[in-house]
Amino acid sequence: MMTNLFDLTGKTAVVIGGNSVLGSSMAAGLAAHGAHVAIVGRNLDKTQAVVDSIISEGGSAKAFQADVVSKESLLQVQVEIEAWRGGCDILLNAPGKNSATPFFELEMEEWDDIMEVNLKGIVLTCQIFAKRMIEQQRTGSIINISSVSSTTPLSRVFTYSVSKAGLNSVTQFLAREFAEQGIRVNAIIPGFFPAEQNRKILSEERVASIMKHTPMNRFGTPEELQGAAVWLASEKASGFVTGTLIRVDGGFGSMTI
Repeated sequence: MMTNLFDLTGKTAVVIGGNSVLGSSMAAGLAAHGAHVAIVGRNLDKTQAVVDSIISEGGSAKAFQADVVSKESLLQVQVEIEAWRGGCDILLNAPGKNSATPFFELEMEEWDDIMEVNLKGIVLTCQIFAKRMIEQQRTGSIINISSVSSTTPLSRVFTYSVSKAGLNSVTQFLAREFAEQGIRVNAIIPGFFPAEQNRKILSEERVASIMKHTPMNRFGTPEELQGAAVWLASEKASGFVTGTLIRVDGGFGSMTI
């Protein structure tokens, strides 16, 4: 029935970077549709605050601590989540790190740091959680959070743009790799949502430029990412959708002159 199209009851969702502004909102959306949500972050206090908020709204969630760039840490948290809920049906990758360092001033230490969080970390989570999905013969959904800078590089965020372009490629490669096992892999391309990693570069001039290139002439709100996340998580709603890059950007990607 159409009323059950987005029902995630009984599913376990793992949200990496679930203590961020955007990650926590999408996690809340998954919980509101019945999923048990494992919120994974480095800062356990922030992670627990997200869990407490979800539980206060009647949802099911538990906080877990892990470092997305550490395979050992992710393997440990996978074991802990499996002990809690038996496995993973939905993996939402929402870690993110940004920098406005000009290209000629960029040191490789900073390049490596951003690439490790935005790209390597997601490759690691997919290796670990998708492998267990396959071993447990679970069909599932992997949702990667990309960026508008992944398709048209943005000024002042060179490394971030490159990392997100790589993430799009990872998404489409793994969609082909996992299709026969019933695991769908897609990415959400958010437009401009003021969050931790971009607030520091949102000058008045840059905001004006963003609005000029966004037909809806406003920023997005974190809640406006929930629908895309729930849709991609639901096998009933998007069971034949894989390898796609879903824009939630107020029209930014369709703007030329």
